[in-house]
Formats: sequence, structure tokens, C-alpha cells
Amino acid sequence: MKPTVFIHTNKTQLLGAKISAYALQRASRHADEFNVQLIELENYPHLLNYEGHAFARDGEQVAWHYAEMQSFTLLRFLPPQLMNYEGRSIVIDPDIFAIGDVWELLSRDMEGKSVMARKKGDAWATSCMLMDNAKLTSWKWEQQVDEMFAGHRDYQKWVNLALEPAGSIGVLEDVWNDFDHLDEHTKCVHNTRRITQPWRTGLPFHDLHQTAASREKKQKSLKYKVRALLGKQKDTHRPHPDKRQQDFFFGLVSECLEKGIVSKELLQTEITEGRLRADAFDVISSTPTLDKTLGS
Repeated sequence: MKPTVFIHTNKTQLLGAKISAYALQRASRHADEFNVQLIELENYPHLLNYEGHAFARDGEQVAWHYAEMQSFTLLRFLPPQLMNYEGRSIVIDPDIFAIGDVWELLSRDMEGKSVMARKKGDAWATSCMLMDNAKLTSWKWEQQVDEMFAGHRDYQKWVNLALEPAGSIGVLEDVWNDFDHLDEHTKCVHNTRRITQPWRTGLPFHDLHQTAASREKKQKSLKYKVRALLGKQKDTHRPHPDKRQQDFFFGLVSECLEKGIVSKELLQTEITEGRLRADAFDVISSTPTLDKTLGS
């Protein structure tokens, strides 16, 4: 069984996932030695059936909704099971784009660790994980999803790997999950700051876990109105402060269009659905080639 890189996603981030999959293989000199596979939430009714159900998130009760942009996050614990607990796998978010060769991870010495991830303060950033599947037989996805909704497993502890055995996690270098940072050392850039994701510039911005009712209440508040008058209210996605990251993403999109990996019709649908910036075609036509952007 070939090592596999999994990209977990839902419908709202499927375009990013397709671009991410292309970037992984484009950047690797060993693209024929590993597979890339999407894990799409829509194919997992076990989680979809919990629509509206409450669960504990850092001790607080919140409801799970498919419509949330990041409703796919629990899928990141599926790869070992999908691989029959054999071989190596990596899982990444759909807004992570490879510049370096991911084969370096898939072939590295994990020094006996079952999983490797970037440190994020006192927690682990599981948006990119390298896994030794044979050492993760305790990851029974359906069972653990049930445990979470039954109140026996806190989401935050699960996602931060706080429930894993001591000493079983290794440190992944930051360059493999580089948060909104791109330089000559970056292996995978992660456009993790939602308000400046390059493909969303100009689109309405909503807090990730904010309900329609709380959003309406906020918009009626004096603080909101004052900030709006001063031009400080976060109502729309802003341009990414590093234009090189915008050029990198749209350079990938341009190549995907040329190769038929994505179509103009798909991009137009994404624009119509409000998931892709309205001026995307103009941005694509004015974006330099990836060789120019990356200096290769």
C-alpha cells in the first residue's frame, strides 16, 4: 500500500482541496510513490447524522452544524483507519499548499513516534499530521465521534492531541505547516487566517462559530456601529498582506485550469456561491507564473 496524503474537506472548501492536491504532486520528485486522496465530509453520514447535536468544546457546550466552514475537522483522525492501520499517511487542511517535497515527510525516520505535528503553544496543530498508521490502532473514528457527542470526549482535547499517550507525539518543523508565512524555507504554506485567505478577498466575513442570531445582535450594538463608521469593522475578507501568497495560490489555479484539473465553469460556480472572490478571473490573468513567484 502506497503512503497517502489525505486532504480533509467539505463542499465549501472543495476548490482549495483540489488545488492543494495538485500542489502536492507538482512539488514532489517522487509523485509516483505516494497517493493523494480527498476525504469529503459529504461521504461520511456517521458525522452528518449528528447535525445540530451538542458536544463539549474546551468544556463549553456548542452545536455541530454541517454548514460551518470547518465542519470537516474531525475527519483528520480517519486516515489510519482508511489505511487499515498500515504504512504512513499525512493529513492536511484544504488551505495548505505544498512548495516542498512531501516525500521528505513520508520517508523520514519518525524515531518511534506514532504521530508528528507542529507545536502551537502548549498544544499541537493537527491541521498537518504525519502518522505511523500501525501505531494508531486506538483511533476508531466512528466510536470516538460517538464518544464526543455522548459527552465523554472533549473536542478541543481530541483535536489538540491532548488525549494521546505521553511521549507518542513528535515535533514537526514549522515549515511544514507555515502559518501565513512564505519564504525560501517554507515547505507548505497554510493560509490559516481566514480573514486574509487570498481567494476570499472582498467576500463577506463571518466569525467561524457565530450564529445568525448572535451576528444580528452584534450588528445592532453601538460598538459595532462605531467601528463600522471608523472603517475598523471586519465585514469583508481583506487582501492578504503578503501578495506573494496570493500570487502563489492563483498561480496554482492558473496551472490547474491549463491542465483541466479545474474548469472555468467550476470557478464561476464558486464565485456565484460566494466561496471565491468576484474578481478571480481578473486576478488569474494578471498573476505571474509560479516560476516567477517562487523564484525557481
